[in-house]
Amino acid sequence: MEVTIGVQNVSRELTVETDADAAEVARAVDAALATPDGVLRLTDTKGRTVLVPGRSMGWVQVGETEKGKVGFGNV
Repeated sequence: MEVTIGVQNVSRELTVETDADAAEVARAVDAALATPDGVLRLTDTKGRTVLVPGRSMGWVQVGETEKGKVGFGNV
């Protein structure tokens, strides 16, 4: 699952590849936004933890990763 996070006052977004499903990521985002001191914690596919303060999040996009296509004739 690919999660892209827009951080306020930062021109580039954060992209995290995680094994969590969309519902689990949505719950984590909701929990981070629930309190002024909330922190979004996500673990990527390599086991690293990404922490983003909830008050700094501008937007979050949760979506499936697109599998790369191999071979000829792909449109």
